[in-house]
Amino acid sequence: MTIEIDNGSGFCFGVTTAIQKAEEVLADGKTPLYCLGDIVHNGMEVERLAAKGLVTINHEEMRHLHDVKVLLRAHGEPPETYELARRNNIEIIDATCPVVLQLQKRIKRQYDANVADNGNNSQIVIFGKNGHAEVLGLVGQTHGTAIVIEHFDEVEKLDFTRDIYLYSQTTKSLDEFHRIIEYIQGHISPTATFKSFDTICRQVANRMPNIAAFAARHDLILFVSGRKSSNGKVLFEECRRVNGNSHHIESPAEIRQEWLEGVETVGICGATSTPKWLMEECATRLS
Repeated sequence: MTIEIDNGSGFCFGVTTAIQKAEEVLADGKTPLYCLGDIVHNGMEVERLAAKGLVTINHEEMRHLHDVKVLLRAHGEPPETYELARRNNIEIIDATCPVVLQLQKRIKRQYDANVADNGNNSQIVIFGKNGHAEVLGLVGQTHGTAIVIEHFDEVEKLDFTRDIYLYSQTTKSLDEFHRIIEYIQGHISPTATFKSFDTICRQVANRMPNIAAFAARHDLILFVSGRKSSNGKVLFEECRRVNGNSHHIESPAEIRQEWLEGVETVGICGATSTPKWLMEECATRLS
């Protein structure tokens, strides 16, 4: 049996940078380091860093902390989090992905311009997952007024008589984003303005065609990622579309013997939140 690990899978730049920052602070061992939310949507990587001293907290727990260090993960945070840190004398280790940070700034500028120009006549729309950390940070730039649509069929709830400014969570599907654009273009009122901004991270978007080609080469695909990962769900569905013999697993322990019957080649791949060491452990388990 031949086993291949996809070279294009694994941490994206933003996640890699966040983990490096965490390890640098933890290495001095002088003060505890807290992380607001799981540093990455992968349970085994979170456990590895917890063993080094990284303490994962939620927003409510952060409210009770003072004079400590808190790492903000790659997903980014709304302005309220920075204000809380200022009030509680918390040192922020900001690991917000540069792509997400630029998107936050663009949405903030658009919001400020809309308020200055025409008040409530504009809609800032974000194609993204409701409740996702990145999306919460983006909506926060608009004081909670942005409209979030998760799927194409939700686009109908927009008011097509008012201006629409459309953005996307950085890890959403490029194809679905284009479908939403086409629908709005076909329904927007002649008196309203529509502008769309392709804010999908290309490092993520380019993985779709690459992972499809990878999945097609093998008899069996093991897609390794945390089940909370939005990016992981999208990429796994692409694997399954191309290769019906694809299985989503979080750890080597989930590999089942019966999957291997009659299999000559196995491809191991993962999400932008999947560490390379975990894919390698899956390969070792197979061997």
